[in-house]
Parts: sequence; C-alpha cells; structure tokens
Amino acid sequence: MRAANMILIALLLLLTTNSAINAMPDSFYQAMSKMRPENTICVKNYDAGASFTESYRDFEHLERETEVVSRSYNTSNNQSDLSRGNASLEVRMRSNVKGKAHIAWQSRDILPDQMGRHATYSRASEDLTGAFNIEKFLQLWSNSTLGSMSTDWLACS
Repeated sequence: MRAANMILIALLLLLTTNSAINAMPDSFYQAMSKMRPENTICVKNYDAGASFTESYRDFEHLERETEVVSRSYNTSNNQSDLSRGNASLEVRMRSNVKGKAHIAWQSRDILPDQMGRHATYSRASEDLTGAFNIEKFLQLWSNSTLGSMSTDWLACS
C-alpha cells in the first residue's frame, strides 16, 4: 500500500512538472537562448574616493579569483572634517578567460572643490577581447603622501 502511494505521488509530480514546462510560451525559450553570460563586480570605498570594476561577458571559459579589501579608518560623517577619509581599497585579481573583459579603477578627492566637483587623481580602463590571462594588484589609498607608504620591487636579473 505504501509503495503504491509513493508511485502515485511520483507520477503526479512528473505530470505537474511536465505540464508546467509545456505551459511556457515559445518567446520564453527564445529569450533564454539569447542570454549572454556576464560576471561583474563593482566595489566603491567612498572614504577613500576609490572604485574598481571587473566585468566579463560573452565568455566561453572563465576562471576568476578576486580578493577585495576595503578599509576605512576614520568614518566621520561630518563633511567639514578634513581628517575624514583615511581609507584604502586593495584588489588582487587573477583570471583566465576566453571572451570579453572590462577592468577599470579610479581614485578621486573625497572633498569637493569650490565648484562642487571632485578632482580625479587617476583613472584607468582596459577592454580586452580574446583568450588571455590577467593578473593585477591595485592599491588605492587616501590621505597618503609620498614616502608614507613604500612598495618593494624585485630587481630584474
């Protein structure tokens, strides 16, 4: 008796699933087959005035490893506080892709000038198409002066 009930329940589930699939219009399947694969991450640290975007689309193959560290040391909400913005945005990315990639970052002043605009310190944007490997390390800091941070480089042999 119990086995017969289980078979009946399984048969009902199969019929309802099948009828739900048949109930979808053809336009649904056409739209689903035209979808392009996309994988995007965008990170902003307002205290550092830094942002980063990593986007992949129309890819056949994507292996991606991205690590983002966003820190804010003085998060005062007072706009006139000039010590505001001791912050950083660090990104380590490694990817292997066949398709299209867009990688961009920018660093700008957190305080507006007299006209209400934020000065842009640096900006970079890359658009790539094909089969490639990407490996990057970005370090965007606010309130740092020359000599307050150092990067050690390996000597060329």
